Amino acid sequence: MSFTLATLKSIVQDYCETAETTFVADLDTFIQEAEERILKNVSLPIFRKNVTGNATTDSPYLSTPSDFLAPYSLALIINSVYTYPLLKHTSFIRQYTPNASTTGPTKYYALFDDNTFLLAPTPASGYAFELHYKYRPASLTTTSGSSTTWLSDNAPDALLYGTLVEAATFLKNPEELAQYDQRFSQAIISLKALGEGYGSSDEYRYDIARG
Repeated sequence: MSFTLATLKSIVQDYCETAETTFVADLDTFIQEAEERILKNVSLPIFRKNVTGNATTDSPYLSTPSDFLAPYSLALIINSVYTYPLLKHTSFIRQYTPNASTTGPTKYYALFDDNTFLLAPTPASGYAFELHYKYRPASLTTTSGSSTTWLSDNAPDALLYGTLVEAATFLKNPEELAQYDQRFSQAIISLKALGEGYGSSDEYRYDIARG
C-alpha cells in the first residue's frame, strides 16, 4: 500500500464520511500535522542528511542549513583527517574562549541560534566541516497529485492514522479520535522498530536485529 496526495485525501474523506468544504480545504494541514508527529516521535534514516561547508576565517560562527532541525555530529576536516568537536552549551563556549580572537582548530561547538553554530576556538582559516543532521523532508502536500514520499511509500499506516487523528479532532468526534490515535500509536511502535532497531544494528553483530 502506498499513498499519493490525491489518494490519501480521498481515503480520509471516505473514513470520515464527509466532503464538507472547510474539512476538505484543511486536509493538507491534517497531513502536515501527521508528518510532524512522525518526525518528532521517530528517528528514521530518511530524516538524516549530510552536508559539507567551510568556516569563515576568524569568525566563530558557522551557518546551519535552511532545513536544519538538530545535529547528529559535526566533523572538522583538516588534510582529509576527520575530528569531531564536542557539542556544548553556549555558556561553555564563552567561558572556554572569552576572547573570540583566540583561533585554532575547532574543539567545541554550540547551537547559537536556529541558524548558527558557535565554534571554539574561532577557526584560524576556512576549515572544512561536515555536518550530519536531522532535517524536515518535503511534505506530501508539496508534491504533485500523483507523486509519493518516503513516508507515504514506507509508512502509509502511520501517515493515514496520524491524518485521521487530526481529522477526527477537527470534526470533534472523540470516539473515532480515540480509535485512530490507538492505531497511530501502534504504527509508530512498528516504525520505531524499523528506524531505531533494525536501522541501528545488524544480525552479524546481534544475531537478530533489535526491535
